[in-house]
This record gives sequence, structure tokens and C-alpha cells, in this order.
Amino acid sequence: MAAIENHQSHKIKRQISFKKKNTRVDLTPMVDLGFLLITFFVFTTTMNKPTVMKVDMPFDKTTENNPVCNSCALTVLLCNDDVIKYYDGDFSTAQFQSTSYAGIRDVICRKKEFVKRVRGTTDEFVLIIKPTVESSFKNFVDITDEVTINQVKRYYLDEVSSVEQKKL
Repeated sequence: MAAIENHQSHKIKRQISFKKKNTRVDLTPMVDLGFLLITFFVFTTTMNKPTVMKVDMPFDKTTENNPVCNSCALTVLLCNDDVIKYYDGDFSTAQFQSTSYAGIRDVICRKKEFVKRVRGTTDEFVLIIKPTVESSFKNFVDITDEVTINQVKRYYLDEVSSVEQKKL
């Protein structure tokens, strides 16, 4: 470990002589500890593999139309220039309306209140998000932020159909 060596000087002069002690520190245990830490961190980082989040995709076996369920749905189409087009319920009877990302919160809140009046709870409210080709990733992040802020429990991502694209 550490060794202390004593050297005595044999000077007999009038000067006061001090005994000087030379210290030498052995760093071998510190190097061993360093290698142990390095091997520990190498093993723990290689054993921890990244995992991917599982996404549950819905599978509809029936094509039954439920008008009450259709009244609980709000479909949001993300367009270019930070414009959102949305419609309530079924597409065949829908009227497209436009809003911005600042106004979508009011639209979602109004729809949640409507569903609460009709169904008694907001758990039946469904938000369908359909990004268009012209929309950006920022638009998608903004709408998912609004989903989180408004505490929407059920929302789905879908592609814009050709019929919707023509109507846009």
C-alpha cells in the first residue's frame, strides 16, 4: 500500500536538521477498482437491450353502424399551413369546419360536453386524427399535446380516405 521511508541526515552543523520522510503511494488497488467499475458498466449496458412500445391496433369484425357512437366521434384532419379541418360523426352527413391549433381545444371541449350530455360520461368520446400528406410532424405533436391537455381517453390515428381527400 503506502510506504514511508526514513532518511536520516548526519549533518552536525548549527542548523536544525529535520527528519524528512519520503512517502510513496501504491496505486495498484485503485487501478483494480477502476477495471472492476469499467467491466461492471460494460456488462450492464450490453445486457440492457432497447425495447419497443407495443401498439394495439383495433380489429373490427363487424361493419355495423351505430348512430349514437357516430355522434360521439370527432374526426380531425391535419392540413398544411397549421389549419385543422374537422367534422362530427359520420362522414356521409358531415359538414367540414376549419380551425387553428389555438381553437381546437374549444372544439374538443364542446364535443366532450355534448357527449357527456348525451351519454352521461365523457368516456364514450372518440377523437380520430387523420394527418394529410401536407401536414408536418409539428402538427401531429401539437394535436397529441391537445389530446393530453384535454384528457381524451380514446383517440385513433387513421389515414385520410380518398373520399375525404376529394372533399378537402
